[in-house]
Amino acid sequence: MERNNLYPVFLKVKNLEVLIIGGGFVAEEKLTFLLKSSPDANVTMVSPMFREGTIKIADTGNVTRIIDTYNDSYLEGKHMVVATTDLPEVNVQVYNACRAQSKLVNVADNPPYCDFYMGGIVTKGNVKVAISTNGKSPTTAKRLRQFFEDVIPENIDDLVKNLNEYRKTIKGDFEQKVEKLNEFTKGLVEKIK
Repeated sequence: MERNNLYPVFLKVKNLEVLIIGGGFVAEEKLTFLLKSSPDANVTMVSPMFREGTIKIADTGNVTRIIDTYNDSYLEGKHMVVATTDLPEVNVQVYNACRAQSKLVNVADNPPYCDFYMGGIVTKGNVKVAISTNGKSPTTAKRLRQFFEDVIPENIDDLVKNLNEYRKTIKGDFEQKVEKLNEFTKGLVEKIK
């Protein structure tokens, strides 16, 4: 049976430099989801042209747009790269250059050329749930995202903040604290329903 072997991680992209190569619909979609999840992300976009919608979204964040064709020098200082061009040879060039420089890369809609996927994300205050289908079905991730947006209550952030305050008052070593928090939160799922 096939399984999802991806390792989920939440990146502080405000501390990283992100490069998006392309300025069309796919670049706009990737930028939209990145800024929705991390409005403080540092992004550079390189493309010979940018759609009007892409420009509008870029103007809402810390996004630098460069009107140019891609060359490998744009990778300098970047940690994470997303290639969205409609030119397969450029996307493969980006992938190979990123692999040679140990940079994380995602070639949109081309799973063999991805170190990471940009999955479905639900955010409610401090609570964030990420959904992955292992690159097999972005539509399923979208539907699951919609489901979790409906199921997770709006006041979940209040609960998280209250538990954080409670956590600060617990005495004992790490194991004792975990045990107390586990006991305190074991009915959480039933209470949410």
